Amino acid sequence: MSRPSVAEISAFLADLAAYRKSRTGDLTTLMARKADLLERIAADSPHDAEAAEVAANARANSDRLNGE
Repeated sequence: MSRPSVAEISAFLADLAAYRKSRTGDLTTLMARKADLLERIAADSPHDAEAAEVAANARANSDRLNGE
């Protein structure tokens, strides 16, 4: 798993801003993307417990939205 690029993070933030402004798009997909990005950041920082916790919380929230 590689650390997300600035372009990937920027694209996510742009899509999130668009969703918040017009409620177009799929919140479930956005939250899954957020969890993926945070998991990649945490994987790139294996000694950062806080990054791992934030990623785990994001994944749990995404799974909840997906009904898993």
